[in-house]
Amino acid sequence: MLKLIKYLKHCKRYAVTAMLLVCLQNLITLALPTIVSKILDSGVDKGDTAYVTWMGTLMVIVALAGCVVGILGNYFSAKTSANFGASLRKSLFVKITDLSAEEHEQFGTASLITRTTNDIQHLQELVLGMIKLLIPAPVLFVGGAVLSFIYNPKIAGVVLLLVPVIGVAVFVIFKTTKKLFDRQQKKVDVINRIVREKLTGIRVIRAFNREKSEDEKFNESNLELTKISLKINRIFAVIIPVAYLLLYTVLALVMIFGAKDIDNLTDPAKLSTSVNDLQMFMIFVLLMISGIGMASAIFVMIPAGEVAAKRINAVLECEISVNESENPVHLPEGGKAHLQFKNVKFVYPDAEEPVLQKIDFECKAGEITAIIGPTGAGKSTLVNLVPRFFDTTSGEVLLDGVNIKDVPLKELREKIGLIPQKTFLFSGTIADNLRYGNAGAEEEDMWEALRIAQAEEFVRLKPEQLESFVSQGGKNFSGGQKQRLSIARALMKKAEIYIFDDSFSALDFKTDAALRSELRKAFKDANILIVAQRINTVMDADRIIVLDEGQIAGIGTHAELMESCKAYQEIAMSQISTEEVSRLG
Repeated sequence: MLKLIKYLKHCKRYAVTAMLLVCLQNLITLALPTIVSKILDSGVDKGDTAYVTWMGTLMVIVALAGCVVGILGNYFSAKTSANFGASLRKSLFVKITDLSAEEHEQFGTASLITRTTNDIQHLQELVLGMIKLLIPAPVLFVGGAVLSFIYNPKIAGVVLLLVPVIGVAVFVIFKTTKKLFDRQQKKVDVINRIVREKLTGIRVIRAFNREKSEDEKFNESNLELTKISLKINRIFAVIIPVAYLLLYTVLALVMIFGAKDIDNLTDPAKLSTSVNDLQMFMIFVLLMISGIGMASAIFVMIPAGEVAAKRINAVLECEISVNESENPVHLPEGGKAHLQFKNVKFVYPDAEEPVLQKIDFECKAGEITAIIGPTGAGKSTLVNLVPRFFDTTSGEVLLDGVNIKDVPLKELREKIGLIPQKTFLFSGTIADNLRYGNAGAEEEDMWEALRIAQAEEFVRLKPEQLESFVSQGGKNFSGGQKQRLSIARALMKKAEIYIFDDSFSALDFKTDAALRSELRKAFKDANILIVAQRINTVMDADRIIVLDEGQIAGIGTHAELMESCKAYQEIAMSQISTEEVSRLG
């Protein structure tokens, strides 16, 4: 948790102000009983009505001041906590966006969401508690102890003997609840994952009539989380009665020892004073116990905060596998977007076999390079190496002669227009999504991109056209429409390299052919890589790379591969007839 204190620097003025106000409030709390003591000793006993009135008025003024200070203290405490949470949440979000695909897999999306929301909420509550409880605790404890020793050192010593007992109890609670809070947060991760999967895959669940089994899966995890939460609550439920038991035990001891002292007195004046002293002593003991209670309460909150801090630090301190070069090399001006793969090998973390190996080829601007192969051949992994979503295990990927690992990530990705395999649209409007590729795009630029992507027709048919609403993930569009809008968004970027990762799979053959024809015309100077499953999509490419089991099985045009590459022949024959292969080949 100490590692996260630096996030208080953005709100240190609020934090310092809050701590000062809270301390002042508790000093006022200590002052009020002292005023009461003066009233009892010097006013009531002597019958001085004017003195009692004056001191009573002073007591009201001090109490009002304490009220104002308390309100301000709460305000600045809440402001400190909220700003701390906002600062930490921002840093965590930035870190998460910087994580590579490998780290995302390591933590899991559901867990990252929990850490950004639920875990930070625990830490905000801890910061608020530390200001409102831990800071004033020493003030009340020390102040109450000093004043109680002034009134009766013998009884005060008895009260202090309970401090080690309370300390041991708090330590046991801390150790017990820490493990439970850790399990609780992991179960929250599981529930978030189940809910996310169910909402995302609701159509599949309904199609397979699996609602009941999914509900059972959720109920099982929910019940486990409930059991852990109840166990934690039972521990805390025991603490409060035990705390009251200790409190009344202390008060009983005070009364017993005080009564014995009073019994030994014979002078009426001293007897009256001793009764007043006993009353004041009890007040100061209560304040001292209140300080111990505040410290105990915050130490009970610490286990949840420590677990949350550990989970957040795990993300913040995570070493990113795709890093900026310490000695960056900028791409040459006027570069020609010439890509080269030199003996590239890639192995996923914890995998036994490489996904890609012995990958050697090059592709140039003005050419279309297609990559085809069976499912699991490593096609998407190969193109994901270009924008450095992953880094090669060995070998090099060169862009205009520069190893892309040495190129600043922003500079590298500025040159790439990517249409990922899994189409995703942002909530907003069609125009918002298109401007994601070019923030300053004019309306005519958007229509041109839509025309090339074969999306102009269905967008113009919509009443609001470019301002038509897009739901989260683009769920109010068909698969083919989403693909075409995603392609148009990438085309808005005017990039030097375009990567189409199986981006034509939802298109009919006519639309597929028209789109590729427009691409060749409009982006004749770009380096275009197309990952595809269909032979029709790759037939007219300048170069076709056939992948099989992570290795290159053949490179060439359609006609060349039909003669020399068995793997390509098998793919072709499985999709189109022999006569059509002969005619097109």
